[in-house]
Amino acid sequence: MAYVNSSRSAQVSFSDRFAAVVKVVFGLVERRRVYNQTLYELQSLSDRDLADLGLNRTNIAEVAREAAYKA
Repeated sequence: MAYVNSSRSAQVSFSDRFAAVVKVVFGLVERRRVYNQTLYELQSLSDRDLADLGLNRTNIAEVAREAAYKA
C-alpha cells in the first residue's frame, strides 16, 4: 500500500508578521499601564488603608507587578 505525504509550509506575509509584532507591543504597553496604575493607586492609600488590605508599603511594587504580569 502506498501513500503520499505532502506538507506545505504556510506563507506568512510581512504584514502578518508586522501585525503580530504590533499586537505584542501593545500588550506590553497595556501591562505596563496596569502596573503603573496599580502602583499609583496603592501608593496613594494611607498606611491604615493598606493595613486594612493586609499590605504594607514594602509590598506595593510586588502587588502591582503581580496584578500586571501574572494575571
